Amino acid sequence: MRTHYPRTRHLPWSPGATPDDLRTTDLGGLRGREVVVTEKLDGENTTLYADGLHARSPDSAHHPSRAWVKALQGRIAHTVPEGWRICGENLYARHSLAYDDLDGYFYGFSVWDELGWCPDWDRTVRFLRERGIPAPRVLWRGVFDERALRALRLDLGRQEGYVVRTAEGFMAEEFGQRVAKWVRPGHVTTGTHWMHSAVVPNGLGPDAPLWAVRSGAAADPEALAAALGPALGPAGPDALAAALEPALGPAGTEALAGTEREACGSVETVTASAPGQPGRAGGPGADAVPDREAAERVDTGGVLGDTRLDTVLAALLHRQRRARLAAGLAGRLGLPQARRIADLVGLHPVLHRPYPDADRPCGLRRLSRAADLAALHAVARATADGREAREQVEWSALHAEEIRPLTGLAEAFADLDAESAARCRAEAHTAYADGRIGGPGEAVAATWRWRSGGFPRLIRTVGPSGSGKSTFARGLPGVDTYIGLDDLREARGSRSDQRANGEILRDALGRLDAALTGRATVVWDATSLNRQQRSLVEAVARRRDALVTDAVVLVDEDELVRRNGRRAHPVPPPVLASQLRRFGPPYPGEAHRTWYIGASGTIEEEA
Repeated sequence: MRTHYPRTRHLPWSPGATPDDLRTTDLGGLRGREVVVTEKLDGENTTLYADGLHARSPDSAHHPSRAWVKALQGRIAHTVPEGWRICGENLYARHSLAYDDLDGYFYGFSVWDELGWCPDWDRTVRFLRERGIPAPRVLWRGVFDERALRALRLDLGRQEGYVVRTAEGFMAEEFGQRVAKWVRPGHVTTGTHWMHSAVVPNGLGPDAPLWAVRSGAAADPEALAAALGPALGPAGPDALAAALEPALGPAGTEALAGTEREACGSVETVTASAPGQPGRAGGPGADAVPDREAAERVDTGGVLGDTRLDTVLAALLHRQRRARLAAGLAGRLGLPQARRIADLVGLHPVLHRPYPDADRPCGLRRLSRAADLAALHAVARATADGREAREQVEWSALHAEEIRPLTGLAEAFADLDAESAARCRAEAHTAYADGRIGGPGEAVAATWRWRSGGFPRLIRTVGPSGSGKSTFARGLPGVDTYIGLDDLREARGSRSDQRANGEILRDALGRLDAALTGRATVVWDATSLNRQQRSLVEAVARRRDALVTDAVVLVDEDELVRRNGRRAHPVPPPVLASQLRRFGPPYPGEAHRTWYIGASGTIEEEA
């Protein structure tokens, strides 16, 4: 059934209302409620369904400006539930305003189910993003405040106005009370209606190739490379040496590059003995260039949204160093998505190698804690080199069809405090991976011993020198004992003196063992660059039955070099270069809980 989109009433102070427009005279449906104010875009109102689309009028005829949005509807149709509709703005043709930085030519602003229910705003945005459809920019959000809305200042040469809607959902018959708009004066300035003029397309912005991939469009590697910019720059030792050149000088730069090239050339991106047991993360050297053919080969089986983008970008960037990739993409895509892409890059080679079938379900369940299995297999297919690797991926994929992620744990442990719940969830995942439990009901029974929270807490920092680990750790509340390896070196005379590292480490581990008692919270402040370094601390934590939280700091290498230069105790550039080459951040599931901390110095994701 086709549904005509209702007319949106003007707010009482909207100057762009004409005599034919409707004005709202009662703001009772907005007052006292949380509202979201979004930019009103100058396009053609359009509604998408699983089986077609139309402009504002259900009987609208074809127009050349609708070809792009028709292609979009064809790509996402299989994801639109029967009877649902997506309403938004078709911005392909220029109307009164010219846009030059659109994320795409269709922006969604509401979703309606088969009963006429419009979900809350946050759920609406998620629904749209899962189909590769951007939403208009949010200009203001909060409890309805007429004075705040009247005070909004727009660039009237570039913005048509704004739309106010309640953040909570509402039924179609409530539309007139829950949605209203403000439009600039003299909005229509063209002498001829845009539909009767030559179609002039609006301009797309730098994020458009990313949104196109989310919506199921074929990957354009060149456009993606341009969209990601510096994150796709050289990742090999020459690039790292160049970043350190001001500190090293030309001769030192060349010497470091030669050393790093030799070291990196012998290290794979990931070496792992088994699924779910990733090994050392290294760097592939100067050949770490985008693999455009792999990106074009990716098949996500109809899955759209960020999962599709993660998969395509992981295939494109699979030769990059994982740690560098996570930090480099964070500024462009946000840390959670950058981390997911980097983990796909780090883990997918595991699927190219043989693995005992008897242990494969356990291994795949462990892998599912760190990455989406379907995405992981899609990346592995696209990057497989040779028949044997491809066969291993397909055989693994057959087994993966039987693996279902363990869900429902948030609800199962909702009555617990945050740390007890985190511990129980982590232990339940481990039991599930080992085949000891099959669902959330059994998870509750299997984790009873940790429900009281009667265990010590260990927070372990992870990251290169100068990344901000100590600053973050020293700001944590409720810490009973702080163990910093630099502090112990300084107590012996010099924090840069590495000659007594073995003795200092033994001393620190002894302090850790003594401190992890009762419900104490202990911070271990060290670089903890790889699994081997982290394993010594893990052994003590296991013996003391501690909740382990990894605080992983991911900072772009260029920023790290700048920070190191400003430190009171800078690390020698060759040492920093060596740390960056050896840095292998933990995957989700290696600790009970993982905090990912970005350049802001705050937790941007918890896994």
